Amino acid sequence: MNEKLNDLQNDVKASAHKIWLAGLGAMSLAGEEGSKLFKSLVEKGEDFENREKPPVEAVKSTYEKTREAAGEFISRVEDGFNDKVAAALQKLGVPTRDELADLTNRFEALVTAFENLHKKDEEKA
Repeated sequence: MNEKLNDLQNDVKASAHKIWLAGLGAMSLAGEEGSKLFKSLVEKGEDFENREKPPVEAVKSTYEKTREAAGEFISRVEDGFNDKVAAALQKLGVPTRDELADLTNRFEALVTAFENLHKKDEEKA
């Protein structure tokens, strides 16, 4: 029994370490891609500036598009990371927040029912 528990603990530790490494990899990728995007935008901005001075509205539009693209990229990285973590936890049999909430509610109902039966037994006695 202890050996099975130790094996399970080792598996959980190994999986948690892999999840940690996946997170670090995602952050590294986001940093690399963000740097590439920034360099590309600077180059395009320099080219545009050399051709003509951009009107204020064009600058605002470019800023908004850039901010939106960066936000979408970060959101995709976060979603991918969250999906990987959830899948790893599911493989390990770790219950979800909703499953734990449901189990808690069912347990509380069971305790209440037990207490009511106990009161009835005391009243009869």
